Amino acid sequence: MHTPTRRRFLAATGLSVASLAGCTSSESRPGTPTGTPSGLRLSGDELLSGVPSPVDVAVPRPDEYFVADQTGTVSALDGADASPTTAVDLTDRMVAPGGEKGLLGLAVHPDYDGSGRVYLRYSAPLRERMPSDYSHTFVLSEFELSDGRIDPDSERVLLEIAEPQSNHNAGAVAFGPDGYLYVAVGDGGGGNDQGRGHVDDWYDAVAGGNGQDVTENLLGSVLRIDVDGGGSRRPYGVPDDNPLVGREGLDEQYAWGFRNPWRLSFGPDGRLFVADVGQSSYEEVNVVVAGGNYGWNVREGEPCFRAEECPSTGPDGEPLREPAIQYPHDGDGITGISVIGGYLYDGQEIPALRGRYVFADYLAEGQLFVATEGDDGWSTTALPISGVEPNVLAFGETPAGELLVCSTGGSGGAVHRVRTA
Repeated sequence: MHTPTRRRFLAATGLSVASLAGCTSSESRPGTPTGTPSGLRLSGDELLSGVPSPVDVAVPRPDEYFVADQTGTVSALDGADASPTTAVDLTDRMVAPGGEKGLLGLAVHPDYDGSGRVYLRYSAPLRERMPSDYSHTFVLSEFELSDGRIDPDSERVLLEIAEPQSNHNAGAVAFGPDGYLYVAVGDGGGGNDQGRGHVDDWYDAVAGGNGQDVTENLLGSVLRIDVDGGGSRRPYGVPDDNPLVGREGLDEQYAWGFRNPWRLSFGPDGRLFVADVGQSSYEEVNVVVAGGNYGWNVREGEPCFRAEECPSTGPDGEPLREPAIQYPHDGDGITGISVIGGYLYDGQEIPALRGRYVFADYLAEGQLFVATEGDDGWSTTALPISGVEPNVLAFGETPAGELLVCSTGGSGGAVHRVRTA
């Protein structure tokens, strides 16, 4: 979405993202591409270098960039040729970054006009009220943003979640076309969605876990909250049409059954794309709908997980939804080990990519993946990209729909704008 006032439009028309996401057929989406973009080669124009681990980038206005680095800083650029400045340094309130902990997500409020609010997701020390054998605290906070500076003293903590183990922290945050904030939460870490901090669920073939639980904690889910609301119980509001409001379960949850949802984004048609890092066999990207159960740890991708047979529905008969895009860790063609979610391309500079979902895998050096939706589902191909450091960590999108890619490795971390070679 490129229009910051979209929420006002939706409110006036009575629409919500729940009615947009996942309810539009390919026949009704004009310009749906066919085939694969054969022969296309991509390249990257460097926007920012010297950031060790850039994990998120926001462009709230043309040529105004904010880059979140896992080490705990946000860099600001006013124009592609400008020198970066430090918008904020949060290292004094974080645990030591490393592995999957750190500053993990950034989203600027849609009403931003040069000043406004920004939302940062980071890993903090364990709070006293949390179990002493847990690893750290998931923190989502609101800050004031003005003239390229984020005021560290303005922090308003919205959400804290006890993280039982050090990994599977997810971290993506993004505003939907409805103006609500969507928050990706991993399953709490460890292997197989089991071990310390993993609850008993309805599925007995594999012990645990948080991905299939909607009542005990918020782990293994995508949350949807109203940062402009709030009251005595919470510093944020819960949309009335969240799927578990008035039902058994935690009201913030929008969809569940995730392992480590690493990056999420909204397409120009309102659909929510969530990439979920797999355990040992498959990586997946899901087109997420309200109340959807995406299978973990009953399934890893489409196949059953650690079982020869498994159910295709949850405890109330709801379907365990299959991924839109899936690829193996070992096999012919598209392979990898850790999916990096991207965007449904909506720009003008690379016509062959329009309407296609562009993403990556952490180990796919010199390649981006491009998925094309057709009558029989999604087909995926790899496209070469030059001039970009190995180990892609994240993508970004400009207001015009052009792609940015964040990577680490090689000579250091950097952010590039994607173009044709």
